[in-house]
Amino acid sequence: MLDKIEIVKPADIEKRSMEIITGELNGRTWPEPEFSIVKRCIHTSADFDYADNLCFSEDAARLGVEALRRGASIVTDTRMAWSGINKKKLKEYGGEAYCFMSDEDVAAEAAERGCTRAAVCVERGAALPGEVIFAVGNAPTALIRLYELIQEGKVKPALIIGAPVGFVNVVEAKELIMEAGVPYIVPRGRKGGSNIAATICNAMLYAKE
Repeated sequence: MLDKIEIVKPADIEKRSMEIITGELNGRTWPEPEFSIVKRCIHTSADFDYADNLCFSEDAARLGVEALRRGASIVTDTRMAWSGINKKKLKEYGGEAYCFMSDEDVAAEAAERGCTRAAVCVERGAALPGEVIFAVGNAPTALIRLYELIQEGKVKPALIIGAPVGFVNVVEAKELIMEAGVPYIVPRGRKGGSNIAATICNAMLYAKE
């Protein structure tokens, strides 16, 4: 079996992976930076369904890149997504990544109000100064609360990455965000996850100047 293994230098593994992904897409392409986002989602998950389920509102990826380069903050609904974002690159543009899920006062407020911590977290994110990108990889309740805040005129996100994964209200929450009137990148259906949310953020951070 060893004679069938391709020898690839560690520095070339990602480049080779992208070549394989591009080849298996059989000539399908997207304008940049959408194409890089699609390929990186496939690379992260080894799931080619992202070539079909990733939905971009008009100019969403470009608008996200431009917001990041102006110093936009990123708010995530999980520490996993927060951990996966290249915060060094984000800081080069003047931005910061936030996740309020572990804050004790967030847990206390959620318990008192009878809502999820994710809903309180996006409220905290909505109160941040400057432009904000919301990267949701787990909690549909975060997207539902974001939709309410948008409709109430309390927040206007630079971009929403709506990528919760699962079965309960996931599909419905994603569809809601696609009707919210703000830029979005959403993998329709049940798939997604914190790794996908972070991957989309990084793909925009790595976009060529």
